[in-house]
This record gives sequence, C-alpha cells and structure tokens, in this order.
Amino acid sequence: MNPSTHTLKGIILSAAAMGPRLTACLLAVILVSLVLGVLPPLILQQAIDSLTAGSATAKGLLLLGLLYFGLTALSGLADSAKESYITVFGQKVTHHIRTVMAQKLSRLPASYYTTHEGGAVASLFVNDVDTIEDLFDSGIISMAADALKIISILITVFFLSPGLFLLLLMALPLLFLLTRAFQKRMLAAQVENRKAVAGTNEIIPETMHTIRTIRLTGSEEFMERRYGASIRRSFSAMEKTNFYDSIYSPIILTTSAFLIALMCILSVSGTDFTALFGMTAGTAAALIAYVDKVFSPLQSMGMEIENIQSAMAGAHRIREFLGEKEMDIPEESPKETASLPLSISHMTFAYDGDHPLFHDFSLTARAGEKITIAGRTGSGKTTLFKLICGLYEPTEGTITVFGQRPSTIPPEDRRKTFGIVSQSYPMVQGTVRDQITLGDSRITGEDIERALRLAGLYDSCMNLPEKLDTPCTEGLFSQGEFQLLAIARALVFNPPLLLLDEMTASLDSLTEKRVMAALDRASSKRTVLSISHRLYEQQGGRIVWIGKSPAAEKN
Repeated sequence: MNPSTHTLKGIILSAAAMGPRLTACLLAVILVSLVLGVLPPLILQQAIDSLTAGSATAKGLLLLGLLYFGLTALSGLADSAKESYITVFGQKVTHHIRTVMAQKLSRLPASYYTTHEGGAVASLFVNDVDTIEDLFDSGIISMAADALKIISILITVFFLSPGLFLLLLMALPLLFLLTRAFQKRMLAAQVENRKAVAGTNEIIPETMHTIRTIRLTGSEEFMERRYGASIRRSFSAMEKTNFYDSIYSPIILTTSAFLIALMCILSVSGTDFTALFGMTAGTAAALIAYVDKVFSPLQSMGMEIENIQSAMAGAHRIREFLGEKEMDIPEESPKETASLPLSISHMTFAYDGDHPLFHDFSLTARAGEKITIAGRTGSGKTTLFKLICGLYEPTEGTITVFGQRPSTIPPEDRRKTFGIVSQSYPMVQGTVRDQITLGDSRITGEDIERALRLAGLYDSCMNLPEKLDTPCTEGLFSQGEFQLLAIARALVFNPPLLLLDEMTASLDSLTEKRVMAALDRASSKRTVLSISHRLYEQQGGRIVWIGKSPAAEKN
C-alpha cells in the first residue's frame, strides 16, 4: 500500500481518485448550483425596477416572473443533486476508510490487542467512522461549496452596492473569528465525548464478561459508579456542545438583520450614502436576498457545527489508530525451506512486548513427520498454532508453511494447505453438508464422502433422516461425533499439514478411542502437529517441549 494512503487525508484522496466520474459530477453540480444561486435576485431586481420606472409590460413581467421561478426551481434541484452526490461520495469514502482500517488491523502486533479493549476498537469502526460520513453529509464539502457561494455573491454585491460590500467585508471576518472560537471549544468537547463513549463501550463487555465475579464479590455498586461516571462525562461534554450550538444561530440572524437595517438607513441619509449604496427599489430587494444568501450558509454551519466537530473528533481518533506502529514483517524465507511443511527459525513472540512467550524458538517439520507439542498450561502451545495459521506474526524470526509466510497464503488456498481441529466444535448454521463445506462450492460430493470415511462418520451421516441435507443442531451428534465431524471438515481438501489442538481433552475413554482411530487414519501420509498434555496420544514421532520439560525442571 502506498504510504500516503496510511493517513486519513491520503485515504480520502485515494477514494476520490478511485471514483473520478463521481468526483467530476459532484464538482459540476456544485458549479451549476453556484451560478443558479446568483441569478434569481438579479431577475427580481429587473422586474421591480421596470415596475417602478413605469416601463414594464404585462408580457415582459410575465417572462421575468417565469424566468425567476424557473431559475429558483432549477437552483433548488441543483442544491438537491449536490446534497445527493455529497452523500454518495461520503459513503464511498467511509467504505474505503473501513477497508483500510481493517487492513491495518491485520498488520498490528499482538500487543495492540492486549492493551486495547475490543469495545474501543469496535467503536472506532462504527461510531467514529460514521461521524466521518456525517462530515461529508453536512460538513466539509458543503462548507467548501458554501464558501464559493459566499465569494460569488460578494462579487455580485460589489457591482450592485459598494457600500453593502464594505459592510459585509467588515462583518464577515468578525463572524469568522467567532465561528473559529466556537469550533475550538466544541471540538474539545466532542473529543472528550468520543473518549467517554469509547470508555462506556469498554465497560459494557467487561461487565458482561465478569458478571459472575461481580455478583459473587458484591461489586455491583462499584461497577455502577464506573458506568455512571462514564455517562456523566459524556453528558457534560454534550451539554457544552449544545450550549454553543444554541447561541450561534441567533448571533448570525441578528447580525444579518442589523446589516440590512443599517444599509436601508444609510441609503436614505444623504446623497453621498445614496451613491455609495446605489439603492433603487429593485436593488434593495436583490441586496436583501443576497444578504440572506450570505448569512444562510453561516447559519446552516452553526446548526451543523456540532456534527462537524463530532466528525473532527472521530477523525482525530482514526488518525491515532492509523498511526499505530505495525509489525515488522520479515523477508520471505530462503528457497531451501520451500518444500518443508513447516519451518520456524529463531522465532520470538510476545503479546505485551516485554515478556516473550517464545524466545529464539526454532522447529522444523518434514513431510509425513508426526510431532507432539507438549508443555504446561499457559506455555504457549495454542499461541504457536495461531502463529502457524497466520493469525499472529512473530516479533522476530520467521515462520513458513511450504515456503510461504502463513499470513500471505491466499484465503482460497489455506484449507488446501493445512487443516486444524480444535477442542470445541465451531458449528455453523445450516445442514450437515454445510458443516463440512462451509459454503465452498469447490468441494464435491466425492470430497465429502472421502473425508467422512476417513473420520469414521460416513455411516452415521447416511442414517440421518435427510442424510447430508439434515439440518445440523446441537443434539444431532454426540460430543465425540462432533469431533469426528471437525476432522472431516479439516480433511475435505486433503491438506498435507494437520494441526490438532488438544481435541480429545474432554472426551470419555470409549469416545476417545473412536476419535484416536479416526486420527490414525487421517494422519497417514501427512505432517501432523498435535498439542497434548497427555503424552500417550503421541504414537511414534517426536515430542517438542515448549517451556521447560519435566526433566529440565527436576535438574
């Protein structure tokens, strides 16, 4: 990925570049909206001036009236089209932002997940990215279009009334400074609110996860105080933004009315002022319309300033996420390891960065070899499997499966490369067939039959009411049969590498014998890595200890 797209600005620009037609249409609609927004008051001026001068004809007034209403209607349609294009553009950008953020997640070290709660990360993808869409719907592009509208109107006002142009030039900088002051205060309040929302999102899953401990220890009141403090923090921030939002629009309306009144008073105060303001009845009507068009964007900005600042706060948090340090991805392994089912070379890995779970660990598995991974609880056996599967990247060193880093193996090739059977069976919604195929249309009926026969579950499946099309429910199979189904799922693509994660730990002795017989059949002509606390499961092959072996501990 281009480094420039790692920033929020770069992501937005790359999204615009991916949709040039949409971007061009949006710019064209904004330009048409600007032109149509300036013309109607000029038509109104001509109609009123011709009436006051007595030179108007019925036909001429009718044409001017139709032209005025036609241009006004077209201006409204152009504004509606502009808002629609802005919304579509915002949705495209936010979709691209979520895509880049998801890619960023796969490149973050494991320490990020141990120091950031899942609720806070989910809040980034949902709440904060949604505020970016709000920024487009009612903020950044609309503000740019409104700024261009103000400039075009000021140019028109200059030719109609130099005096009013000077009044607006004096008033707009003051209103701009006022707006900036409101923005800064509301941005600080919205950042505080986003942090409070993220904190609340962390507390809720934490409470659900530890609800039994909370009840046993009588800590309900403590958790209530934590949750209440987070809610009050959010409410306090929202009260600040609501206060600034409530007083901004009245200030804009009052200033607009004051300038119109001052213009009218000065235009009749003397000949010098009359010449400066250039007032005729038609000019006065046009200028009043233009003043409203100048202040209307500012008033609208005041009404939407809360959304804008909320979006800026969300953008701030997203920029922090995109700035998180990524893993150092090692170079591809040497060519001589390409044929090895598994090669781990001088691998170091730590979740928190300070206490390595593995340090300078190496392991090589050759074709057809059977290896049992042994070690005490918490020594890192399951973590090793996650590293082999590419769910984590090593901090140092390399891991390759048939010469490839596991994380670089295409998703459609992973089940063909390695199969994994875990302690519990992760059932999916659907039929027995779906449990094996997982919706992969490449798997044939012959593939399913071969896998079920290896697992020793084919006859049981054929005796079901609808055979493989029987809906799979929790009570359909015993625990041991579900483990056999898991073996069939792992073997359906006939992978050369099989990973067995403590899969017989919770089975009774009779069921365990049936599962072990299935594993014997499944292990033939494959490389097998098996996690086990009980070494009698290891039938031939070698044992690799993670952490200290019992013999080493005795010494």
